Formats: sequence, structure tokens, C-alpha cells
Amino acid sequence: MLNLSDNSIDGRIDTQPYGAFGLLKSRYTNAWLQRLLAIGFLVLVAFAFLPWTQNIQSTGQITMLRPDQRPQTVPSAIPGRIEQWYVSEGQYVQAGDTLVRLSEVKSEYTDPELLERTREQLAAKQAGVIAYDNKVTALAAQFDAISQARDFKLAAAANKTIQARLKVTTDSAAIVAAQLDLEVALAQLERQRTLYEQGLKSLVDLESRRMKAQSAEAKMTKAFNDLDYSRNELENALIEQSTLASEFADKLAKVSSERFSAESAGAEARGEVAKLRNTLANYEARAGFRYLRAPQSGRVTQALSMGIGETVKEGTPILTIVPDETALAVEFFVEPMDLPLIHVGNEVRFLFDGWPAIVFSGWPAVTYGTFPGEIVAIDPVISANGKYRVLVAERIAQPWPEALRAGGGARGIALLETVPIWYEVWRQLNGFPPDYYTGNDTESSKSKKP
Repeated sequence: MLNLSDNSIDGRIDTQPYGAFGLLKSRYTNAWLQRLLAIGFLVLVAFAFLPWTQNIQSTGQITMLRPDQRPQTVPSAIPGRIEQWYVSEGQYVQAGDTLVRLSEVKSEYTDPELLERTREQLAAKQAGVIAYDNKVTALAAQFDAISQARDFKLAAAANKTIQARLKVTTDSAAIVAAQLDLEVALAQLERQRTLYEQGLKSLVDLESRRMKAQSAEAKMTKAFNDLDYSRNELENALIEQSTLASEFADKLAKVSSERFSAESAGAEARGEVAKLRNTLANYEARAGFRYLRAPQSGRVTQALSMGIGETVKEGTPILTIVPDETALAVEFFVEPMDLPLIHVGNEVRFLFDGWPAIVFSGWPAVTYGTFPGEIVAIDPVISANGKYRVLVAERIAQPWPEALRAGGGARGIALLETVPIWYEVWRQLNGFPPDYYTGNDTESSKSKKP
């Protein structure tokens, strides 16, 4: 026995009943124990230098890789009442198949002839637009006719004014001639009176000359009167010309006003036609919303609203469809401390619920029953649970089991760097994160970097 203590038990305790003391006192036993301890120490030292693959483990669940392949709820686009179901849970449907028929619950849409009456209103408004267009055309023709009549009458009035002005000129010349005739008649009368006083002419000749002078004076008076009358006619012609221009301007302004009013009413009618067309299109689209159709091919998995006569609100989910063609993926969450070690393209090994596996996380080469995947997306924003979401898709060369379904559990093991076991034990004991190598010193790091 090794006497390492100063307080020996020899002579104090009877060791014969205890076989272990006898074995320890044997020199053969001491040698065997020493060899065993030495071999164990050497094995432990050799084991400490074995390669160990660092990894990050996390749990997740199976989902679909593409958003359009995930389970999709079919909501009601309008508030209504369920009248008829065309499918049942578990039934396979094609894209566009009718699923449910709804009826209207709002009073403004319950009229069964709503579309036909709206079309009649639209046709009436369109006829009104045509009538306004015809009225505008007629008023434009009337405007042109009045303009032509104005031009003709103004031209006639201008000619009449020219004639009156010429007549004034003629009457003015007649006055000059009458004045000359009067002067000649007065001169002859004076000479005739002188000859009568001298006894050279008779009284009859004198009276004859006096009558001629009076006739010349009457002609001159008549010429003045004719000139005044011609001047009055010229003034009347000018006034008539001005009056015609004013009258036709008033008529043209009235026709233009009526035309503008018709154009305004036509534009308003066109606006009402456009509004009615919009309303009709909305009614037609709403009529189509009464039938819920499958947005894509898949299987009906769950009816969220059941029964006949049940009232649903706008946007209420009616049933759920799972697409028939899906590409599976696994989403799991990693700690922020481990996020710098995860990259798109890294390999991840999975243990799926229901598929037994023998896992050696540090030796992936001897692991059995796990399935590989490749990281395809990492969320840049942290999730509500304080971790980052990572999306992993299956590899085409190494597909996952066909019986996997969305929502199933999965345990992911992200493979990192290969280090000695003693280093990994030291790291775990000190709580350090896995090593993050950015160099190209090992082939494994080359293959794992994206």
C-alpha cells in the first residue's frame, strides 16, 4: 500500500477482512494499475487530438420554400351569406374551380336585375350624349347660317348706303345747277325789266321772264329739299347698317351661348356615362366575387367557415388550400452570437420527426439517418423571439423523404470548422463561441464559405 500519509493505519485496523487492502499490498497489482493508468492517459491524450467538427444546433419546422406554395387561405372579397358548397375537405381542385357560392347581404346589391337596370341607365345616358352632340351640330349649322345671312344683309346695307351717298352727291350737283339756272333767270329778268322800262319789250315778255325766274327758284328749292331727303336716307342707311350688325351679333351670341350650354351638358352627360360604366364594371366584378374560386391547383385542407346561411364579413377566410407542387424547406432560428458563422450556401444536417437517426454531432462522417440541406436565406432583421430566422432548402442530389409534410419538426445541425477535441472541450468549459475562420488554410473552410 502507498504510505502517503503521516497517519498510518498499520497496527490500528485489521485489514484481513478487506480483500482490496491485500491486492494493493501486492507488487504485481501496483504494476498492473500503473500500466492501466498510463495506457488510459495515453488514450485520453490521443483522443484529445482527434478532429471534431464544430456545429450549431437548433430546432425548427418544415415549411415551403416559395411563398406561393405555402398553405393559402381563400377569403371572401365581399360580405355575404354562404349559399352553397361545391367542395369538401381533402378534395383536390384545379385552379379556377368554384369552391363556394355567396349571396349579397347589403341592400344596395340585392336587386336581382341590378346589372340590367344599370345597363339601361347607361344606354339612356349614352342616348342623351348623342342628343347633345346633335344639338351642338345643329346650333353650329344655325350659327353658320346666321353668319351668312348677316354677311348678305350687311353687304346689301352697305350697297344701300353707297347708293344713298351717291344720291346725296347727285342732289348736291343738282343744287349747283339750280343755283346757276336761278342766277341766269334773275339776270334775264332784270334785263327784261330794263328793256320794258325803255319800251323795247312788252309786258308779256316781262311776265314770261318773271315766271321763268320763279320756276328756277322753285327748282332750286326742290333741289335743296331733295338733298335733305338724300342726306336723311344716307343717315337711315348708316343706322340700318349698324342696327343689322347689332341684331346679328345678338343672334350669334345667343346661338353661341346655347351651343356652349349644349356642349357643357354633353360633357356632364359623358361624365355620368363614364361613372355609370365604372359602376357597371364594379357591379359585374362584384357579381363574380359571389363565387369563390381556387387561386391555384391544390387540396382543400380545412374549411374555416361552415354551414349554409352563415354570414361572413369582407376578407374573412373561408377555407385553406395546399398547393399540389411544393418545394420543402426548413426554417430554424439561431442566436445573434452565432449569426456571423452562418452563410448562404452552408451545409446543414437535419433530424426529422419520425425518422430515427444515430447522431455524432462532432463526427458527421459517422452520423446515420440525417438529411443534408443548404442555407438559401438569412433574415437581416431579428425575429420577435430574439433570434434570426434561417431558411434551408433540400439538395436535389440528396432529396429528403417524400412523406415529409409542412409543419413537422426538425432539428438542424449547422456544420462549422474542424478543431481538435481538446480545443472544443476547452471552448465549451469557458463558454466561448465556435471559431470563425476567414482564411483559406483548410479545405473544409474553402468548401463551406459561400
